[in-house]
Amino acid sequence: MSTTEEPLYPIAVLIDELKNDDIQLRLNSIRRLSTIARALGEERTRKELIPFLSENNDDDDEVLLAMAEELGVFIPYVGGVEHASVLLPPLETLSTVEETCVREKAVESLCRVGTQMRESDLVDHFLPLVKRLAAGEWFTARVSACGVFHIAYPSAPDTLKTELRSIYTQLCQDDMPMVRRAAATNLGKFAATIESAHLKTDIMSMFDDLTQDEQDSVRLLAVEGCAALGKLLEPQDCVAHILPVIVNFSQDKSWRVRYMVANQLYELCEAVGPEPTKTELVPAYVRLLRDNEAEVRIAAAGKVTKFCRILNPELAIQHILPCVKELSTDSSQHVRSALASVIMGMAPVLGKDATIEHLLPIFLSLLKDEFPDVRLNIISKLDQVNQVIGIDLLSRSLLPAIVELAEDRHWRVRLAIIEYIPLLASQLGVGFFDDKLGSLCMQWLQDKVHSIRDAAANNLKRLAEEFGPEWAMQHIVPQVIEMINSPHYLYRMTILRTVSLLAPVMGSEITCSKLLPVVITASKDRVPNIKFNVAKVLQSLIPIVDQSVVEKTIRPGLVELSEDPDVDVRYFANQALQSIDNVMMS
Repeated sequence: MSTTEEPLYPIAVLIDELKNDDIQLRLNSIRRLSTIARALGEERTRKELIPFLSENNDDDDEVLLAMAEELGVFIPYVGGVEHASVLLPPLETLSTVEETCVREKAVESLCRVGTQMRESDLVDHFLPLVKRLAAGEWFTARVSACGVFHIAYPSAPDTLKTELRSIYTQLCQDDMPMVRRAAATNLGKFAATIESAHLKTDIMSMFDDLTQDEQDSVRLLAVEGCAALGKLLEPQDCVAHILPVIVNFSQDKSWRVRYMVANQLYELCEAVGPEPTKTELVPAYVRLLRDNEAEVRIAAAGKVTKFCRILNPELAIQHILPCVKELSTDSSQHVRSALASVIMGMAPVLGKDATIEHLLPIFLSLLKDEFPDVRLNIISKLDQVNQVIGIDLLSRSLLPAIVELAEDRHWRVRLAIIEYIPLLASQLGVGFFDDKLGSLCMQWLQDKVHSIRDAAANNLKRLAEEFGPEWAMQHIVPQVIEMINSPHYLYRMTILRTVSLLAPVMGSEITCSKLLPVVITASKDRVPNIKFNVAKVLQSLIPIVDQSVVEKTIRPGLVELSEDPDVDVRYFANQALQSIDNVMMS
């Protein structure tokens, strides 16, 4: 192709690919827009590429989404901020399409472009765009308009600012719930750009309209705005305007609204100050903790520690703790799980005496919960309680419950506790672990259920990783070696499994001196299942030990097993020998 035609080539390819029936080609073309723009140069990008994209907006949603994303970072390719306004027409078109994710991406890109535009361009180009979207006949344009007011407002002249506030008020009262929802979602961002004189008047009247909306989906989005508005207002204004709304919302007929209040309430405490929190918000929060909808109780329970941090300990003990006790025996396992995930954080807030008197019984009841997530949430946060009441008291109060669970008649309960043991060990330290839990870990290796024995072997490996090979050499290895003489072949199989897991952690020296002899002894076992498992373990030890040990000890053992009468033993022994040969060759 000649050099004079080359600049035309990229745009020709783009146009061809954008009109191609294959959506993947059209997508690839859009994702290469920046490359094409660089090839065309800034002027031709402005005069040819951008107008072409503005016209080509009836494509598949996936292509439009990619286009909206690309245009948000396109300012450098059109000649910098002085020409940024050329990007507004295609983005305006994209922000009116029916597909929500395309509109949202287009609004995001409009905001990104708008924040970089010069003030004069914002007044000349961006403000008219906002007004056009807000007056759009189709609701999609009005929804998108709500998301760009906060970009346009700061640079608008005073007369236009008044008009923009008036337009936003109309959007808050729009006939379409989707528009009112968008207005509620973006009210906090818009309010942050507005002068304080107009906050109490215009913004609060918009807020009042939204909080009294007939649609619960609008009201619950207004709740989200409460915390944002509360931070913008003075405390006394917050008490006058926001507090009554939140108290009403905490008793709203829609559980979704109450759910949002439960999530946001603790943020408002900081905005209104301590006295209104005590008189108004604590009773509202107690109502939410006792709500008849489980979802609301879950949200409220999940925030209990954050809420208590804002209150003084006396208030928390007097008002919140009775509700916490009720929630610990709630009929919904998800409520109990949400409570268990945060309740340990209450210990530092309430102090040692209150924790011992009030919280420990609740911890114990949750630790014995039938639902595994509840137990895990308690065990995984024990260190927070340890810091407050000390290891001695913790071991006297909670450890018996853990031991009881470790010996539970339901094997799934025992399995759950085994899985938490390394976590407990890391939190409580090696000394405590040796005294209280060490014997339990060995006991599980001889459990009647295979899953427990297997988990116990994995548990020993994780403990060896946590406390180090020296500790394992002293506390685990001798007892494991002793158990290889167990009369039951299934227990002997578990020991072989444990050896194969421990060897990589313990290293070559201990494996050769302590673990390998155990495996070689087991190769003389009378049970074929043990012998072919020996072959598997020996194969797993090949990479860990020195080559000389492989030749002197492992290979002779495997050769002997390869001549065994049992076909499975011979098969696995030959596989292991093959593995040795492969290592030698490599």
